[in-house]
Amino acid sequence: MTNSFRSGFVAIIGAPNVGKSTFMNRILGQEISIISPKAQTTRNKIQGIYTDSQQQIIFLDTPGVHQPKNSLDQYMDQAAYSALKEVDLVLMMVSAQAALDDTAHKLLDKLSALNVPVFLVINKIDLINPDKLLPLIDQYNNLLKFTEIFPISATQGNNVPELLAAIGQNLPEGPQYYPEDQLSDHPEYFVVAEIIREKILELTRQEVPHSVAVLVDQMNQRLNNKLQIEVTIYTERDSQKKILIGTKGSMLKQIGIRSRKKLEDLLGEKINLKLWVKVQKNWREDPLFLARAGYALKDLK
Repeated sequence: MTNSFRSGFVAIIGAPNVGKSTFMNRILGQEISIISPKAQTTRNKIQGIYTDSQQQIIFLDTPGVHQPKNSLDQYMDQAAYSALKEVDLVLMMVSAQAALDDTAHKLLDKLSALNVPVFLVINKIDLINPDKLLPLIDQYNNLLKFTEIFPISATQGNNVPELLAAIGQNLPEGPQYYPEDQLSDHPEYFVVAEIIREKILELTRQEVPHSVAVLVDQMNQRLNNKLQIEVTIYTERDSQKKILIGTKGSMLKQIGIRSRKKLEDLLGEKINLKLWVKVQKNWREDPLFLARAGYALKDLK
């Protein structure tokens, strides 16, 4: 390691479904943060670690900034804003398809008070007419003087290497905080729960995905050369439980099959995955359950 090695913490913040998780996963070359076209997929600050010979960038992928409707929403909103504390750089990500709205103005007000570089990242440029890009840039640039502005496509990779290089150039000289092969600081049980929640997002609709909490009960035993993972899926109503189980258990079986396949690829071993579904009424407003599920507001202060 040379004296010019750079490192730092970079928050990725923006409205729901602008592509924050897709961007971080592309940078890391592996899915760390779950992706879904449904808004508010990310609930926690997900830490992803990019390392090369010249730099280490610790990305914080945050929940989408939105208007809170319940205690879980309040946690997600505060998780997003708390990521702005003690970071070295902020990426404000917006969709090239979206107009400036009240959420964007609220976020711009927060960012104007920061004393760190702030990049504007305009994602999804592959989905718009190029003629619309410059007027959009001007709109944002008139409200906040950004350190850099990058139009990108996180799905196709357009301008992503250039953005990564600019991030590194704007970080301070510093140590390598994590081993070079480490991609996240989250424990395995967190990743397991997120992958199962991702499959629920893929397979269910309407209010069901947002009413679901996934808790890993145990995953430290092996039997017949298989890692035993036991998981409880909590939902708020009996009707939602019936949807998650499906006719003769068909939905729960599909959730299990898809989750197990991805987990085996990720963990590199055979898995015996057992899923249960339980009703926990109004859990999104229950502070004790929220804390148990890892959504405690006090942990963000």
